[in-house]
Amino acid sequence: MKRLQASLERIPVRWRIAVTTAGLTAAILVVFAVVLGNLVGDRMRNDFEDELRGAANAVASESTVAVDSVQGPVIEAPNLKDSAMADGAVIRIVDEDGRPFLTTDPGTDLGAPQASVSDTGEFSVASEPVTAGGLRAFVQYAEPDANVNDSVGRLWLFLGAGVIGGTALALLAGLAVANRAMRPIGRLTALAREIAATRDPSRRMPLPAADDEVGELARTMDGMLASLDQARGERERALERQREFVADASHELRTPLTSVQANLELLQASLDQGEDRHAVESALGSTRRMSRLVSDLLLLARADAGRRSARIEADLAEIARAVVDEVEPLASERRLSIDLSGPLPVEGNPDELHRMILNLVENALRHTPTGSTVAVGARRDDGEAVVNVSDSGPGIPEELGDQVFQRFVRGDGPADMAGTGGSGLGLAIVRAVATSHGGSVEAGTAELGGARFTVRLPLVQVQAEPVVSDADETPPARTRNPLGRRAPR
Repeated sequence: MKRLQASLERIPVRWRIAVTTAGLTAAILVVFAVVLGNLVGDRMRNDFEDELRGAANAVASESTVAVDSVQGPVIEAPNLKDSAMADGAVIRIVDEDGRPFLTTDPGTDLGAPQASVSDTGEFSVASEPVTAGGLRAFVQYAEPDANVNDSVGRLWLFLGAGVIGGTALALLAGLAVANRAMRPIGRLTALAREIAATRDPSRRMPLPAADDEVGELARTMDGMLASLDQARGERERALERQREFVADASHELRTPLTSVQANLELLQASLDQGEDRHAVESALGSTRRMSRLVSDLLLLARADAGRRSARIEADLAEIARAVVDEVEPLASERRLSIDLSGPLPVEGNPDELHRMILNLVENALRHTPTGSTVAVGARRDDGEAVVNVSDSGPGIPEELGDQVFQRFVRGDGPADMAGTGGSGLGLAIVRAVATSHGGSVEAGTAELGGARFTVRLPLVQVQAEPVVSDADETPPARTRNPLGRRAPR
């Protein structure tokens, strides 16, 4: 029972309405057909029997029976064959025991006369008495009952076809009515699907004029959307206040941290080797890490708050070269290779772009073992500047996947060039900078076998330079690759 109910619940509502309507119509038509078939069938058989009795009575009224002492019974009757030929009937004049005096078909035995219409074989027989001269005789008028049976069969076939046709029409009508009734719900569903795709609860449901169940559903959904829109607005305002607070707090923290760092550096320079100098160096290292963390948080907070920094045209290839020059002394025993195809003019903040590429290179150095190769490349690709940073290290752990660009996600690497672990914000800053500059970043597997990070930024559209002759053309400068060698140990 539960399985049947579960199966019925999986059927669409419009089909359930149509099938229910068709089922009820079929039940009504079946009852009507059974009653009508029985009534009409009985009436047809009664009419057939009445016709038999009338025909037998007509023959009996025209027939006489006399008794002759020499010849025996003398029968005077109309031409029985002419009377029987019209209806394909068999007519006999018999005595009480069914012995025939006259018959149109000697090979057919209709039995003894009966008071009512009787069935003998394939015939229905009506008997009417003929009395005269003291001799009792009977006229038997018989016709095949196949005719009336065929008529009744055609009646039942017609009624059955009517039931089937009426059920089919009821099914189609039920579908049409259900579709028309479900049309407002379909519009509500389509609009709800659009809202789910756009995630815009500010849209409103169309309210039908009828005050019925569909109207109640539309008003309920509209009220729900209004509540969701209000809740979303409140949440966005709260998040906006939070972003503003984080950005302002990070900005305000930079000044005292810079002052503390400067004072610690001055104090470090004035102290000789000893416990005091070691304590100052430890505090200075912590201050520097805190300053960098505050800078990271400030950059992310500004990106979240939609604050756009000043933008100028910058060469992404030159920025990548400067990053490699900066991190080369920290590469230890890892090999740095560079392949730059410039210039790559982009519109952006040079400091943020420098920080983006620096984070990628530092991330590669931090998570690759000694002797590994870190490759930095920059090139043009269909109107975009593409920066690739790949390595021959262990690659991105499977359990991290796309989570590497989320905040405070750390992966344990085999080495750490700085001696301390990262904050987990480096790759999040890479994605924030790339997104704020209209680009994207993706992670994958490098040809070297390790991790590969690809940043794509739109190039600045420049006007085409005038065409010069081959004689005046200056040979292009070769791309310098000063860092394509093993770093000194």
